[in-house]
Amino acid sequence: MLGMHELIIEGGTLVDGTGAPARTADVAVDAGRITEVGRPQGGATRTIDADGLLVTPGWVDVHTHYDGQVTWDTELAPTSWHGVTTLVMGNCGVGFAPAAPDRHDWLIGLMEGVEDIPGTALAEGIAWEWETFPEYLDALERRRWTVDVGAQVPHGAVRAYVMGERGARNEAATAEDIEAMRAIVLQALRAGALGFSTSRTLGHRAIDGELVPGTFAAEDELFGIGAALGEAGTGVFELAPLGSAGEMLQDAWLEVDWMRRLSAAIGRPVSYVLLQADDEPELWRKQLAASLDACAEGAQLYPQIAGRPTGILSGHHTTLCLFSEFPAYRELRSRGLSTAELGTALADPEVRRAIVEWAPSSPAEAEAEAMEKAFHRTFVLGDPPDYEPGPERSLAGLAAARGVSPLEVAYDEMARDGGQGLLYIPILNYATGDLDHVREMMLHPQGLLGLADGGAHTGTICDASMPTFMLTHWTRDRSRGETLPLEYVVKKQTHDTARLYGMSDRGTVEPGALADFNLIDYEGLTLGTPYVTADLPAGGRRLLQKASGYVATIKAGTVTFEQGAATGELPGRLVRGAR
Repeated sequence: MLGMHELIIEGGTLVDGTGAPARTADVAVDAGRITEVGRPQGGATRTIDADGLLVTPGWVDVHTHYDGQVTWDTELAPTSWHGVTTLVMGNCGVGFAPAAPDRHDWLIGLMEGVEDIPGTALAEGIAWEWETFPEYLDALERRRWTVDVGAQVPHGAVRAYVMGERGARNEAATAEDIEAMRAIVLQALRAGALGFSTSRTLGHRAIDGELVPGTFAAEDELFGIGAALGEAGTGVFELAPLGSAGEMLQDAWLEVDWMRRLSAAIGRPVSYVLLQADDEPELWRKQLAASLDACAEGAQLYPQIAGRPTGILSGHHTTLCLFSEFPAYRELRSRGLSTAELGTALADPEVRRAIVEWAPSSPAEAEAEAMEKAFHRTFVLGDPPDYEPGPERSLAGLAAARGVSPLEVAYDEMARDGGQGLLYIPILNYATGDLDHVREMMLHPQGLLGLADGGAHTGTICDASMPTFMLTHWTRDRSRGETLPLEYVVKKQTHDTARLYGMSDRGTVEPGALADFNLIDYEGLTLGTPYVTADLPAGGRRLLQKASGYVATIKAGTVTFEQGAATGELPGRLVRGAR
């Protein structure tokens, strides 16, 4: 008599993460792993009918910032709402270990400034149970989540731990400092860190305005710390390079040179943020070509690519608001109105008139040109949201069509749903007004899907929905250019992201792999519009975004979400090192 499997997923359309064509197949699961794919022999204690559904591996999101949230939150939304079953945090050189006892507030201020996470929420939510990075991992190992969690050791925390105020203020590291940092990173990697991260962009600053420690690190420091990855024989060197926020682009090219030399020297992959900037809209092509050349020479450079523009959401409850500098609006907000009261006030015609008719008393020509440019580059987000809007959806385009001013369009759109409406302002990855260049980036053989920034920028963006967007927009809905094959996109955010970080036990649906799946109503998969809620510790606000169409998400054989609702199961564990 044939044995019984614990679970069989029957009749689904399998896109297995390898890039192979979609096919109909059953999948058997035992003890949290896949045991058979195709036509499993024997029955099962439980079966799930996946007929008419897409079956994929769980998404592996390698660019998040849940370093604090993992200590108090088990669900890790909104990333977990979008089919992610494994996430990697500790990116961009910021995190919370190692942490000297007198540096807790400073580390919180660093994360708050760089990643726009409310410091009050971090201060109330984090229970500091560690000092060293291995102790941080030990603290995480005692916790459970809906997803697996991996961590990288951040340069900012390491530098401040070793160098104190000198490190925090970006003073040059001595040979002794570098050796001490190398030893800490090596210890972290041996304890299970998945990599080391740093930031060199001038766009990353602590809440006090200081740049992230390591921003100006010289090559002896970068190569000295990087040597720890080579010695350990594991880990990714991840960074936000100079120019990734659109600054000093004339010098950004120099970053590729040292990255390729570092990777060749330590024998480890280097993954760097790559975005298109308005001032040098073709620079990314040179960087991609240089990455290929580096690989041909034995280095491993992996550009991290965002599948949509990096921008800002503007609303009445977000960090930035289009009207924030208007005197009538400032007076309105100074009243301390509740959400409902603000919605009522915005419906008052006199309030509307006072705001939309405002103009500077003596507008300079440059200011007028800047405002006009902003009206062409600010769009109505919509529901479902449109992340590749055409000019007709800009404030200028809608104003022309409606015969009103751009400010009137903005006011009316933001007043929707009781003041919950949002505007979308693409900043990076939108120099040409469409996403054709992003498609080209994603077709690059070394291009890595990332930059969803889950857990971060809580008041300005909600890009944690990126994995869902990759399916809805890039494989099905895109109208302004070519799409991408479904099998290709699934592989890019499962197999490829997992393999870069040494997690060869996931990212594909094949015998022996972790039983991490998404069961998706592909035609019904839809992104909701982002919304603001105050559910962080200390009443902290954040943007969240849901999706419909995920029939089930399964982590290690356990259903964690059904029809978008958490089941309460917490099979997620700490990922210690490559496997």
